[in-house]
Amino acid sequence: MKRPEDVTMDDALADVARVGPYFAVGTDPGIADHPLWRPLTALYGPALPDQIATVRVRLGTAEERVAASLLFQGVAGRLWSPALATAVLHGRVPELDPASTYWRAASPGPVLLAAPGAPASAADAAALRRVIVDGHLVPLVRAVRAVTPVAEGLLWGNAASALAGALTVLALARPERSAAASRLVGELLATPPLRAAGDLGPYGFRRRSCCLYYRVPGGGKCADCALLSTATVTPPVTSQDRRIGHPPGNVDAEQATTTARCVGDQ
Repeated sequence: MKRPEDVTMDDALADVARVGPYFAVGTDPGIADHPLWRPLTALYGPALPDQIATVRVRLGTAEERVAASLLFQGVAGRLWSPALATAVLHGRVPELDPASTYWRAASPGPVLLAAPGAPASAADAAALRRVIVDGHLVPLVRAVRAVTPVAEGLLWGNAASALAGALTVLALARPERSAAASRLVGELLATPPLRAAGDLGPYGFRRRSCCLYYRVPGGGKCADCALLSTATVTPPVTSQDRRIGHPPGNVDAEQATTTARCVGDQ
C-alpha cells in the first residue's frame, strides 16, 4: 500500500472512480488524440447546441430549455463528484483545465470525462470553487444561456443540487469521511454563486428553484425541489437504491434526495 504522500493524482482519481460512474475520470494519455474525445471547451462552445438537441430527443421533450437544464445538471455532477471526492479522500483537487479535460457522450449513463496528467492543488473550498465554479460552471452557464433562455438562478440551483448529490453518494460510499465532506460542501454552498441556490440542513439540501425535470414525460419533482411543500420533503435516505446514476423520478415513489441523478441516463 502506498503512503499518502506517494499517491499520485492518477492514483487518487482511480480510487474515487470506485464510488460510482459520476466519480470516474479517465487518465489514459492516449485519449487526447482520440477523435471521439473532445476538450470541454468544445462542449462550452460549438458542440453545445447539438448536445442539447441530443438530450432533448432522448428525454422525449419538445422543450429545449428543459434539455439544457438537465444537461447542465449532469455535467455539473460529473465535475463536482470526482473533485469533491479527491479533496475529501486524498487532500487534493485535480486541476481540470477545460482545454485539457476531455469529454465524450455516452448513452446510457453520464458524460464520460478524462483528464490525463492533471496536476493537483491542495484541497480546500477555495480551490474547488476556482477549478469547478470559475473554470467550468461559469462558462457553461454563459454558454447555455446563449443557446436557450434558461434562468441563471435555475442553473446555479442545478449546480448546487449536483454538489449536494455528490455529497450524498460519497457519504454513503465512504461514511468515515462524511463529516469532512459535509463541512467542505457547506463552505461551498455558503459562498456565491451557490449561496442563493438553497440550504443544506439536517434533512439534506433544499433548493430555491426547479430543474424542470417534472416537465419531462414520465418525470416528476425531485426531493430537493422548491415546488414541493415542506411537508413533502423526506429525510435523506441511506439505501444503496440512491446509487449514483439512478434517476429519482417521482419523489413520492423513490424518496430522492437530489435532482443530480435525474439525468443519469442522458
